[in-house]
Amino acid sequence: MTGTASDTEDPHLPIDALSPPRPGRWIMAAVAGLILVWLAYTIIVNENLHWDVIAAYLMDGRILGGLWVTIQLTVLSMVIGLALGVLAAVMQLSGSPVLRGASALYTWFFRGTPLLVQLIFWFNIGLVFPSFGIGLPFDGPKLIEWQANELITPFTAALLGLAINEGAYMAEIVRAGIRSVDPGQREAAEALGMSHRQVLRRVVLPQAMRVIIPPTGNQFISMLKTTSMVSVIAGAELLTVSQRIYLGNFEVIALLIVASIWYIVLTTIASVGQHFIEKRFERGHHALQVRVRRNLRPFSRGNV
Repeated sequence: MTGTASDTEDPHLPIDALSPPRPGRWIMAAVAGLILVWLAYTIIVNENLHWDVIAAYLMDGRILGGLWVTIQLTVLSMVIGLALGVLAAVMQLSGSPVLRGASALYTWFFRGTPLLVQLIFWFNIGLVFPSFGIGLPFDGPKLIEWQANELITPFTAALLGLAINEGAYMAEIVRAGIRSVDPGQREAAEALGMSHRQVLRRVVLPQAMRVIIPPTGNQFISMLKTTSMVSVIAGAELLTVSQRIYLGNFEVIALLIVASIWYIVLTTIASVGQHFIEKRFERGHHALQVRVRRNLRPFSRGNV
């Protein structure tokens, strides 16, 4: 009895299937391409954009100085915000209701009020506390004292506002990362005699980084652009410097385009860096599990 063609075909061979034609997709792609070309042409040939001014100020020393301040604010705010976020997340997962309440109050307040309001508040903190000092509490004598207007510069106020606000958001990101770790590993580590701090440092946090890294990268990219809000307190970052220049030469659009170009450059570099960091963490997941088991090994032998 002769079999049919389908009976004699090798099931391991790839299926010779043709995708159905999709003319709608090609039409939409062509329309989108034409719109993009038209927009690019309109922007390039528009004489009101003053491309010569844009080219002249793109590498201007004042612009580059503001760019450096933007980078400093972004990096410092993220480092401090990450440290505050880890501390607040650990407090939220603590067994103490006082620590949990303090952390919840911190995240509730700084996530619930606009960052713009916080920046203006820190810049004007001297109206509430004219001076800061170290000494005995409850109106006791001060050993060292500083005037608020001298201590809280626009850069300091910007750093305080950005970092403390970022810490409230990072607290939720870190807490989600910690909760993503299998509770059984934490219980096993505690059963081996590891302290809470050792469990957190050797077992939980290394594995939680896979969940923490992607949203942290997004927060870093967002912070690069959020620093532009510092212009309301007369900071020296990129947007503020651009505003000072166009207030003198009235090239408003040209200077805003210059600032936008640099913001795009910074966010692109940060996005590429985030991509490679995430790939590295994905490749190193197995090695991470091995390292966690290595951290547990001395405790499993009774060497607490």
